[in-house]
Amino acid sequence: MGSVEAPILPGSNVVVNEIRSIYNGYSGCVQRISGDRAAVLFEGGNWDKLVTIPLKHLLLS
Repeated sequence: MGSVEAPILPGSNVVVNEIRSIYNGYSGCVQRISGDRAAVLFEGGNWDKLVTIPLKHLLLS
């Protein structure tokens, strides 16, 4: 049988896997999904940032 990849859902921890993105390698939490994009919350030290990223550029962590 073929392997089935787990879906990315709100609340999932993900890592950005897009070499051209300034967020490549960053890990964050999915806040919401709309179409083929996810709003990912990155938190670090004294900053928080919510960024919309295509689902195809995210990996579950």
